[in-house]
Amino acid sequence: MNDALTDQSDVVIPFLFEKLPVRGALIQLQHSWARMQLGNEYSIAETAILGQSAAATGLIAQSLKFKGRITLQISGEGPLSMLVMQSTEKLEMRGMTSAPDIDADMSYPDIVDGCRCAITVDAGALERPYQGIVEMLGDSLSQSLENYFTRSAQVQSHLMLVANHSVCGGILLQQMPEKGDPLQDDWHRLGLLAATLRCEDMSNGIGAMLVGKLFAEDDVRVFQPRPTVFKCRCSRHRAEEVLRLLGEEETRSACEEQGKVDVICEYCSRKRSFDPVDISKLFAERTVEGSATVH
Repeated sequence: MNDALTDQSDVVIPFLFEKLPVRGALIQLQHSWARMQLGNEYSIAETAILGQSAAATGLIAQSLKFKGRITLQISGEGPLSMLVMQSTEKLEMRGMTSAPDIDADMSYPDIVDGCRCAITVDAGALERPYQGIVEMLGDSLSQSLENYFTRSAQVQSHLMLVANHSVCGGILLQQMPEKGDPLQDDWHRLGLLAATLRCEDMSNGIGAMLVGKLFAEDDVRVFQPRPTVFKCRCSRHRAEEVLRLLGEEETRSACEEQGKVDVICEYCSRKRSFDPVDISKLFAERTVEGSATVH
């Protein structure tokens, strides 16, 4: 254990068991998690599943060996209509959810009733995106994603996710088949230990000491933490594309009623305003581009 790794927030800490064919990672999001919630009034239930999704996405993304992006998307016709969480290989993250029909006393199975979860790995222009579909089974998002790792990635995994309004985080343990299967008793024991993780454990940041506390009986090699940050990819150009999709007639009508049209990013809540001059220019540019294409 490296005592030089002091407690930090907004990090992923990879680690390895010296005497067992098991690797792991621990994540905490605090400042970036607060930024994801800025401008939104999420209920306790929404906060829990969005924060757990953020932790899970970061844990998956930290293993990327190429320039790309992980997207975890939950959608359906039930109380949780949409949740999207994204992370790049640099652990630049953003996320949002829309769940107007969630009640405070709903259980996880009730919240995700009728939903499916898709995990997409996008390697950019290098290759076609890969997508795995997750069945929303069990009593928690952790159980649903453990099922994904077993069936789609074919990797035995233990996953524990926690979240409240102040912090979210989690721990992921995975067997390394190339080094042989761990003893079943040890694998079961590690899963029970990982399941003891709580938000309170992250109140002062995470570090090697927390890994050591969770797995006190094991020799664990802890690697350098990797920072995570909130980063949204919205831009004025993308806001213009939203208005183009809305259509000229409807955009102009909204502008006449309100004097301007506001486009608010669902991820970062940034508002971009377009006045009548902006809108006239926007659709005039499209007309010119269309004419040039015809000729």
